[in-house]
Amino acid sequence: MKLTLGDSWLYFEWTGTLLIQFLTMALCQVSAAVIHQVEEALDEDERERLLFLCRDVFTDGFLPTVRDLLDTLSERGKLSILGLAELLYRMGRFDLLKRILKMDRRTVEAYLHGNPHHLISDYRVLITEIDENLDKSDVSSLIFLMRDYTGRAKTAKNKSFLDLVNELEKLDLIAPDQLNLLEKCLKNIHRVDLKIKIQKYKQSVQEAGTNSLSPSPVPISSWSLKEPLRNGRNKEQRLAEYPVIQKKPVKMPIQESGAFLLQPKTQRYRMQSKPLGICLIIDCTGNDTDDLQGTFTSLGYKTECLSYLQAEDISQALQRVACMPQHQDYDSFVCIVVSRGSFESVFGVDQTHSGLSLDQIRSTFTGDTCPYLIGKPKLFFIQNYVVLEGQPEDSSLLEVDGPAVNVESKVLNPEPYVVHQEADIFWSLCRADVSHLEQTSNSHSIYLQNLSRQLEQGRKRPLVDLHVELTKKMYDWNSRVSDKEKYYLSLQHTLRKELILSCI
Repeated sequence: MKLTLGDSWLYFEWTGTLLIQFLTMALCQVSAAVIHQVEEALDEDERERLLFLCRDVFTDGFLPTVRDLLDTLSERGKLSILGLAELLYRMGRFDLLKRILKMDRRTVEAYLHGNPHHLISDYRVLITEIDENLDKSDVSSLIFLMRDYTGRAKTAKNKSFLDLVNELEKLDLIAPDQLNLLEKCLKNIHRVDLKIKIQKYKQSVQEAGTNSLSPSPVPISSWSLKEPLRNGRNKEQRLAEYPVIQKKPVKMPIQESGAFLLQPKTQRYRMQSKPLGICLIIDCTGNDTDDLQGTFTSLGYKTECLSYLQAEDISQALQRVACMPQHQDYDSFVCIVVSRGSFESVFGVDQTHSGLSLDQIRSTFTGDTCPYLIGKPKLFFIQNYVVLEGQPEDSSLLEVDGPAVNVESKVLNPEPYVVHQEADIFWSLCRADVSHLEQTSNSHSIYLQNLSRQLEQGRKRPLVDLHVELTKKMYDWNSRVSDKEKYYLSLQHTLRKELILSCI
């Protein structure tokens, strides 16, 4: 049935039972228990983002803690269950929608599409989406550029992009209808993708013909969280357009007048889901499954182990796991492959030399093919046993420290700065001579053994740091053995934040 409730509602089609439930949620005051659960589940960055989203609603000037803010808004009748659901939706915390509010994402989307008078303005949503897409170097550059308008003292105090925006709002340099300065600075740091996002916001406000100081009635599908990207991706699961990746390493600018002395706080991937994610172990040699399964189970992963697969079976297994809907509730994904192969592919147990390409393994879990993992870290550990004849002496270990474009990846265009298509990927590839498998019937990978030890002993430390130490261990091993016994390790990643494989 169709129902119109005043000027605030567009029509919904509900059954009688759902309509009663919907109206109850809209009128129900948020309990203290629910507020407590929400606050406990948010990390520091998410709490800062929530306070920023509510800045137009809470007009008392000083913003309290998340608990005090939500409690005050609820007492004043400004926060219903649906209002809280909107907040969690805008922050991408669909797991809390389900676990605490017992609501699914579609219910909230129906509410936002049908109710033009949202709790949160589209301007606040825009700024938080930009915030989620900026890395530390982007924020540092913006702070530096903004000092021409705010003075050095004020910009030096800011530690995050939202802090910077708050200061600029106080100086009337940024407002819902005043975003030219932000556009200019984003262009100067080569974040044209975010500049385009602002332009789309402006266009939606202009088309609506409303004052964007108040929440805009433009449907959220027109530009916000559910907007499709140019390459066909969908921004579900807090999807953001991928960060700018530079083709070549660039030296950091010289610090001037303390502008960079106060760096933004380190952004960290959320690792709080239980389990942390699915860990797929494909061991075609049968030697390393038990150790790997024990390690990643102890880290909090749900492991699935497959042994002795042909190349075609490996491909099918990867595609099946990539389509699992459980990924939407998890914070990460791990894939481990142990196999014979060539420099470009793995063979499984096949005797043929076509195999499954390494590029296909990785691309199965990118945003195009696995939308549930968009914006979440995807880790790959590959032990490939190959014929190493002619391997250059100086390439025994290759460590690409920091965000790097995978040499097998494709870029969008040949400009100096490009938007990477495969964000949030950690790719650790180790090649060893196939003779390792011929020495004994139970030849464990030295690389995987050391990897397991590093992850178990350093679970509270960043993964990139652990891999640096792993590289040193492999270097020590190689210095003591013959060429046939060496391991050739490389790391390439497009991680945008610090990654710790533990809920801390």
